[in-house]
Formats: sequence, C-alpha cells, structure tokens
Amino acid sequence: MAISLGEDSLCHCLEKLRMHELSLAVEILELVDRAAKDSAFLKVHALRLEVGQLSGVETAALRFALESLAPGSRIEGARIVIEEPKGMAWCAPCGKTVPLSMRGEPCPRCGGHDLQITGGQGFRVIDLEVSGG
Repeated sequence: MAISLGEDSLCHCLEKLRMHELSLAVEILELVDRAAKDSAFLKVHALRLEVGQLSGVETAALRFALESLAPGSRIEGARIVIEEPKGMAWCAPCGKTVPLSMRGEPCPRCGGHDLQITGGQGFRVIDLEVSGG
C-alpha cells in the first residue's frame, strides 16, 4: 500500500533535517567558545570536523548552518574542513570488513544482514587552527 505524505509533510521533514544540523552547528560554536575561554584564543582560522557517512548528519546542511552562524563569531572567515570517513561494517557470515554506504543495507559481498558497524559513524571536532589571546 502506498501512502502519499503530500508536499507539506515533505517540507516539514526537510525542515526537521535542517533543524538537526542547525542545532549541531550551535553546539559546535558553543564548544569553540568554551575552548577559547580554556585556551585563551580569539580567532579560529580553520575548523576541522569528522562527519562519518553513517553518522546521520547531512554535511551540506551542517556546512550551511555553520556558515550562516559564523558572522560575529570566532569562526567568522574560518576555513571549514569536513572529513567524511566511509561507512564500514564487519559481516559475520563473510567474516570480512565491508564498505557500507547506509545503515540497513545488506553486505555487498554475500547479501547478509548480520553486520556490525565498525566505522563511519563518528561526529566530532577534530581540531581548530587558532590565533590571538
């Protein structure tokens, strides 16, 4: 049975997605501010993030949110580098580590579903390039 959600529902889902990345961007700015207080720096020249392919974070939306919030913040004008580690999983039937582009996919080698994710689900600030203080 097919259920039509309608355009309004789709827009609502897309807005929720953007809100998720926006809240993550706000948390990143708060983390930068805390680090600035602890390490006494004024300006961020580069912000390097890890956003794994299986993390559930849309990198384009996160970048847009960070760039939108940047004016007037310590990351204004900073280079934003987002590393995107590929999804990886251990397949019990194969006994092999295999690439996985999204959760719920079967093993690309044997078609099995007994997979344990081993990589590509991280989300973190790797480091900051800073000055001032």
